[in-house]
Order: sequence, then structure tokens, then C-alpha cells
Amino acid sequence: MANILQFTRNRCTSVERIDEETMRASCRLRDTLTEAFVEIMVRLPDLEIIDVKGEVLQTYQEACTNTSLDALRKIIGIRIGAGMLKMIKGLIGGGTDCKQLVFMVEECCHGVILSFTKEVLITSPRPKELQEAKDFYAKMLKENIRLYNRCAAFAPGSSLVEGVEPPGQA
Repeated sequence: MANILQFTRNRCTSVERIDEETMRASCRLRDTLTEAFVEIMVRLPDLEIIDVKGEVLQTYQEACTNTSLDALRKIIGIRIGAGMLKMIKGLIGGGTDCKQLVFMVEECCHGVILSFTKEVLITSPRPKELQEAKDFYAKMLKENIRLYNRCAAFAPGSSLVEGVEPPGQA
């Protein structure tokens, strides 16, 4: 790897509802050495991945050239939900050593999951007491453990995750 004196990274994941039956999730990555984009299309209500595309515009890794993008197509047909990370790593990871692409697909899937959490948060009570608010969000996290470490509020060290076992460690 090059001798780097300065490094910057921006990663953005977005989700939009295309119509009543379709969502699009995209993840863009741009850092000093890499620029890449991944997009998945998801059919509702079963959260089946119906299309995926990606592009690597700049990279220092031979494994992340556009030839590795063919591996992305292998996830078409899987459903976002329990066991998806293992399937994604198995299907894409076997076709490319580009861990960034695998991570970006995972980010898209997590974005879809989190988009459904938005409605819960909008309609959540606005407790006056801090402890009541912590209890509400801790309960929400325990009921949907996939939220763990997906945002700052549910990151390790946050008071909202006290007493919650991280996934895979329970």
C-alpha cells in the first residue's frame, strides 16, 4: 500500500421507496484510494433482492476491479433477513476478495431494515424522563437486535445498549 500522509473516507447509504412493491438501496464509498457504488433493488413485502449493480471507479486493490462486480449478481433472489450476512459473504465473498463490495452490499441491506424502523421512531412516545426514554429504546433494541451498532445511539458504549448482548455473543 502507498505511504499515505493523509486519508479521508466518506460512505453514504440511502434507501428510497420506488413504488408500493419496490425499494432501492445504494451505498457510495469514496476515500483517498477508492471510489465505488453498489445499488440493490428489493421487492416488498418479502424483501427479496431482485437486482444489483455496482461500479468501482477507482481502486488500489486488484481484487476490486470491475471484473469482481460479476460476483454481485449472485445475491439476486436472496431475502433480507435472518442469515443474510452469511449468505452474502458466502455468495459474493467466494467470487471476489474485494471486502469493500461485500460490506457495501451489507450496508444496503441494513439500510432497508433500518428504513422500516423509521416509522417506529416517528410514532414513538416522547417521554419527559430520561430513564423512561432509555427503557423504551433499550426494549426496541432487544426486540430488533439487528439495530445493534447500526447507528450511534445503538453503538457499543451508548447508555441505550447497557445490558444488551451483542449479536453473536449471546
